[in-house]
Amino acid sequence: MARRMNGQEALQAVRKWMEESENEDSSAPEDCDTDEELCHFQDRLDPAVDDLSEDEDGSVPAASVKVDHVTASSAFAKRRRTSPASQSTRPSSSWNSEEDTDVGPPALMFKPTRPPGVQLSPEDRHTPLDLFKMFFSTDAVKTLCRNTNRRAAMHVAEGKKYKWTDVCVEEFYKYIGLVFYMAMVKLDHITDYWRQNTFFSQILPPKVMSRDRYRTISWNVHMSDPDADPANDQKLGTPQHDRLFRLKPLMTTIQDACKAFYQPRRSLAVDERMVATKAKTRMTQYMKAKPTKCGFKLFVLVDCSNGYTVDFSVFTGKDDFRSGQGLSYDSVMSLLNRRYLGCGYHVYMNNFHTSVKLLTDLFSQSVGACGTYRDNRKGCPRPPSNAMSEESARGTFRWIRDGPTVFVKWTDAREVSVCSTIHSAYKGDEVQRRVKSRGGTWTTKTFPCPSPVVEYNSHMGGVDLSDKLIQYYSAQHKNMKWYRKLFLHFLDIAATNAYILHKELSASVRQKPMSHKDFMEELIVQLCGCTRKYPRQRHSEHVPVPVNPVNPDVGKVASYGRRTCILCREDGKRQNTPWKCQACDVPLCLQLTRNCFQEWHKKL
Repeated sequence: MARRMNGQEALQAVRKWMEESENEDSSAPEDCDTDEELCHFQDRLDPAVDDLSEDEDGSVPAASVKVDHVTASSAFAKRRRTSPASQSTRPSSSWNSEEDTDVGPPALMFKPTRPPGVQLSPEDRHTPLDLFKMFFSTDAVKTLCRNTNRRAAMHVAEGKKYKWTDVCVEEFYKYIGLVFYMAMVKLDHITDYWRQNTFFSQILPPKVMSRDRYRTISWNVHMSDPDADPANDQKLGTPQHDRLFRLKPLMTTIQDACKAFYQPRRSLAVDERMVATKAKTRMTQYMKAKPTKCGFKLFVLVDCSNGYTVDFSVFTGKDDFRSGQGLSYDSVMSLLNRRYLGCGYHVYMNNFHTSVKLLTDLFSQSVGACGTYRDNRKGCPRPPSNAMSEESARGTFRWIRDGPTVFVKWTDAREVSVCSTIHSAYKGDEVQRRVKSRGGTWTTKTFPCPSPVVEYNSHMGGVDLSDKLIQYYSAQHKNMKWYRKLFLHFLDIAATNAYILHKELSASVRQKPMSHKDFMEELIVQLCGCTRKYPRQRHSEHVPVPVNPVNPDVGKVASYGRRTCILCREDGKRQNTPWKCQACDVPLCLQLTRNCFQEWHKKL
C-alpha cells in the first residue's frame, strides 16, 4: 500500500494527472447550443443513446429532428405503445425467472492509487479553519483579492458612487465568515444584520466589518482577471470562447483540492446537481423533474459512504459530445479519471446516464457500474418471451445476462429496471413492504429482491446525502451577477467537504466529531477572528445602592443599616457594608481596598 502524501504533494500529483488527461483530449467543441438540449434536461432523453424513432421501421421522421417539449413527450408515449418485437435491437431471447441461477462477472481487483480516506495525518491537529483552507487556500484568496481590487478600481473609474480600499487576504476571509454567518442566521435583508438598538440586532456582523464595506466587497467579488474578460467576450460565438472563463481560476483550485486531500472508497455515485438561479445565460437549464427546476447544472461524483464531493463539472450548454456517444456518456467518463482514482471502483448512476455502451466501456477499464435504465435505450434487451406484464405480482422479477452485464426487471409498486456489471441477478435478498389487505388493514410482508436493485438503493443515496449536507447551511442568496451564484456554491462545497474531512479524521483517532452546526459555528468565528463565547453584557440595573434609606441623623450614617457582605461571608469573614447591588439585591463591599461588588459580578 502506498504511503500517504502530505497536502502539497497531493495537490501536485493531482494537477499532474489533470494535465496529462487534458493533453490527451485535444478536441475543441463548438460554442453553440442545439435543440437536443431540450431532450437532455426537460425530457431527460439523450439522442445518442435513446431510440427516438417513431416509425416501426426505425427511421427518424423529419418532424422529430427539431425536438421540443411536446414532440419529445409524444415520441416517448408512442414508443411505449409500439410492440416489443418491433423495438428489439438484439436477437430474440427469453427472460430468465427467479428459479434460474445467474453467475456474476469476475470480481474486479480494487487498486486505488492511494490508500482510501483522508490524505492527511490524523495525528496532526486540524481546526475547522485549517480544513477549510485546504480548499480555499491563501494563494486562491490572494488571487480573489487581486481580481476583486481590479474590478472595484474599474467600477470607481466608471463613476460608481462608493468608497473603496483594497481588500486583503485577512479581510476577505472575514467576508467569507460573514457569508457563512448569514447562511446560519437567516434574515430577510442584508441590512438587517447591521440594525442597532433593537431586540433583533445582531452582535457579530457589526464587530467584523461595516455594512457598507460588506456590500461593496459583495458587489465587486471577481474570480477571473477583469482585464482579460473583454478578450474572451469578443470570442462569443466562436469555438475559442470559454463560458467558464470567469469561474476557472477558483473552480480549478476547488476541483484539485477535492481530489488531492481525499481518496474515495470503492463505491461512487454520479448524478446531476442544480444551483438555483433565474439568470438569463446560455448555461441556465430547466429540469422539470428536479426540486430546483431552473439553474446551473453540475455533474458531480460523490463518495457513497459519506457524501464527499470528489469531483464536479459545470455544464456550459454546449454541444459538447467529444466522444460522439452523447452527454449521458461523456458526463460520466469525464469524472472518472483513472490516473487519479485507480481501478476496481464501483459507480452507481440514474437512468439518464446508464447505457449499454457506457457500462461496457467502463468494465473494459476495470470499473464496475450499476444503474437504472430505460427500455428505449439502444442495446437494452426487450424480448417478449417470458416477460413480465402489468398483472405481475409484487416481488416478481426477470433477468437477462449479456456478457458482463445483467439486466433485471423487478415489480415493486411499479416496474423497476436495473442493469449492472458488478452483481449477479439474485442472491436471496429480501425487502419488506407494507401491504394493504382486502379487509383494509396494513401488514408487513417480505418480497424477494434482485441484488442489483438492493445495492443500487443502498449506494445511490450518496448524492442525496451530499446535497442534504450542502443545503443545511447553504451560502446561497440573491446576486446581480450569475458567476457569483457559483462562487457561493464553491464555498458550500469547500465547507461541506471540510466538515466530512473533520469527521473522517475524528473517526480515525476514535474521537467524537463536532456536529455540523458546531463545526460551522467554529469555522465562522475562526474566519472572523473572534471567539464563540461572547462576554455577558453589563446592564445598568447592576449598580451599587444603599442597603437602607439614608438616615437623616448625620451621627448614625457611618453605622446605620449595615449588612454583612455576602462575598466576604463565603470566605469566612464578617465585613459589614452599607452598599448592595440594585439588581441582585445582595450586600457587597465597595471600598478602595476591597471591591467585592466587582468580584461578585465577574462570577455571574
